[in-house]
Amino acid sequence: MENLLRFVKEHESDEISRLILDRKKYQGIDIDLAVNCIESRRKLKGKVQQWYDEPSLIFPLKLSAEQCSSSATGKYKADVAARIAGKEDWSIADLTGGLGVDSWFFSQRASAVTYNEMQTVLCDAARHNFRILGAENIAISNTMITAGCYLDFLKEIPDIIYMDPARRGAGGKKVFLIEDCTPDILTLKNEIFRQVRHILVKLSPMADISMVCERLGSTCREVHVVGSGGECKELLIWMDRDWNGEYTIIAAELDQDGNATTFSFQPSEEKAAGYAGCQELSGAKDSPTYLFEPGKALMKAGAFNLMASRFGMSKMGRSTHYYITDSTEKAGQMLPYGKVFRILECGPLDKRNIKETGKKYPKAEVTARNIPMDTDTLRKKTGIASGDDAHIFGLKSDAEGNLLIVARRIRS
Repeated sequence: MENLLRFVKEHESDEISRLILDRKKYQGIDIDLAVNCIESRRKLKGKVQQWYDEPSLIFPLKLSAEQCSSSATGKYKADVAARIAGKEDWSIADLTGGLGVDSWFFSQRASAVTYNEMQTVLCDAARHNFRILGAENIAISNTMITAGCYLDFLKEIPDIIYMDPARRGAGGKKVFLIEDCTPDILTLKNEIFRQVRHILVKLSPMADISMVCERLGSTCREVHVVGSGGECKELLIWMDRDWNGEYTIIAAELDQDGNATTFSFQPSEEKAAGYAGCQELSGAKDSPTYLFEPGKALMKAGAFNLMASRFGMSKMGRSTHYYITDSTEKAGQMLPYGKVFRILECGPLDKRNIKETGKKYPKAEVTARNIPMDTDTLRKKTGIASGDDAHIFGLKSDAEGNLLIVARRIRS
C-alpha cells in the first residue's frame, strides 16, 4: 500500500496512457489501481478538496469519483438529513455507499452511519479511507439491496434510509426511469417503510419533478432542487411514511461551502400565481433597470410566475423566464439566486441594431432565448467574440416583441 500511494503521488501529473503502456517498468505496482487512483484524485480536486488533500486515500473505480457528490452538495444533504431527524442523536443508513462521500458528510452530523455498498472493492476502499479520515462512527456493510431486503443486515434500524440509485444499466448505458435504476426505489419503498419512517433519495437533475412525485406517491414531502457552480446537480426527495399532503419544492443555490440560498413553494402556489404580464423596457437606458436570470436550481424548480410576484419583479414574457426590476435594492437581493445584470441599452432585434451593437461591443457574451434564432446564430450575426464583461441578450418581451439588450453583470 505504501508503495502504491507513493507511486500515485509521484506520477499524479503523468499521462495516463503512458503509464499503462509502461506498466512492465513498474514491477510490484498494481498499475490499474494506481491509474484509477490518479484519475480519481484529479476529479476530486476542487470537488471534494478535503479528500484530495489526503494523499493516503485510495480510489479503485474512477467512475465512482465522477458520480460522487461534491463537498457543497454532500454538506447540504447532511444538513437536510439532520433537519429531518429532528433530534441530537440520530442515525442514517446509506444503502448505496459508492465512494463514500455522502456517508462521510452524514457522519459529521449523525451519531451513527451505516455505509452499505454492493461492490466489495468499494467497501474495502471505504473501510481504509474512513479510518484515514477519522470517521469512527461509520459502520461498513457489503450487502446486495434487492426486493425482499428487509434491512436485516443493519445492526440497528436507523432514523433515515438514504439511497442514490445507480443511473446506469447494462453496458454502462445511462437510464432515466426510476425503475431502471439500481436499486429500484419503487420496489423497495414499501418494504423500507415497514421499519423506517424517512427515506431520502438522490435522483438525476434531468428527472421530471411532477412525474417523479406522482410515481413515488403521496409520501413525497419535499423535493430539493440542488444547484451549485452554475449547474443543477441533483434532485433530493424526502419521503415521509406519515405524510399525505402536497409536497414542497425547495430550490437551493449553494455556495462553495455548501451554504444554501433557498426558494420554497408548493406547486399549487405557482399555479395560483398566474402570469402578471411585463413592463416596457423603453426607458432602460436612462434609468437603473436590472435583468435577472434565475439560477439553474430555480429554473428546474419551475416557480416562473411565483418568482415574479414574490420578489416584486416583472416577467419578460409568458415563456421568457427573465425578470425586470427598477429597484437596486431588489437587484442586490437576487444575487444569491442567479445572475443580475444592469441594462445598458435596449432596442428592437433587427438587422440594423444587431449590426451596430456588434460594432460597439466587439467582445461580449451572447444569449438568445425565445426568439427565432439560437445563441450561436445571434453571435454570428453580431460578429461578437467571447470576452469582456458585457452581455448581449436576444429576448422576447410580451410587451415589446423581440429585443436586443446590452447589459453588464453585477457580482456584488
